[in-house]
Amino acid sequence: METSLLQNLAMNDNGFIFDPISGYSYTSNETGLIILKLLASGLDKAEIRAQIMDEYEVSADNFDSDFEHYLLMLDALNLVEY
Repeated sequence: METSLLQNLAMNDNGFIFDPISGYSYTSNETGLIILKLLASGLDKAEIRAQIMDEYEVSADNFDSDFEHYLLMLDALNLVEY
């Protein structure tokens, strides 16, 4: 998965995300923002799963399903190549 475009995003702790390349802005909830930052830092799915499951009460199956949907959304927005 190609995530280098995520490094260009400006993200604040309130969930506001700005892409200076496209000029688009997005909003995210707390969990989505954490995942986006972890992806931008280069972590893989297993590392992200471990951190999210450590911080939140979520099963591996629920995480996997939600994570896949999130990646598909990011791919549709041309923020990652999935």
